[in-house]
Amino acid sequence: MTTLAVTGHMDLTEESVPLVRSALRDLLEPYREDLTGVSCIAAGADTLFAEEVTAIGGRLVVVIPSEDYRETKVKPAHAAVFDHLIEAAMDVVTMPHETASRGAYEAANSELLTRADRLVAVWDGTPPSGKGGGTADTVEEARAAGLPVDVVWPGGAARRT
Repeated sequence: MTTLAVTGHMDLTEESVPLVRSALRDLLEPYREDLTGVSCIAAGADTLFAEEVTAIGGRLVVVIPSEDYRETKVKPAHAAVFDHLIEAAMDVVTMPHETASRGAYEAANSELLTRADRLVAVWDGTPPSGKGGGTADTVEEARAAGLPVDVVWPGGAARRT
């Protein structure tokens, strides 16, 4: 069994979504027979990854950063997909934080890495912002722990400005 975790940008442009989805599908295909995907299922890259894992029959583990995450951070446009992925998950782990915060996100990202054999990073290569808990921070944490990182950023992909 291979367990892949994901980190990635939430602010993909609409034109980038099919490009990233296709790149994720290609990356996941070799693991099809025995795949577990671990995701926080935030809008953007996390959700695209989770959808592709379930589409090929993989098992999904969802890590929720805080007890109030669904109520305070999931926007109405993302709620139906979020709820569907929760239903599809074989396991849902909620971090022991009452409120969504930088610490909750950092804890959730650490949990992803603890569970993973590899990290998939939908990442444009931008360095860490210094705030902690972002995509670049998670990539750095994975690399420091010796976890292999597969960067997915297909040609033409972009972030909203």
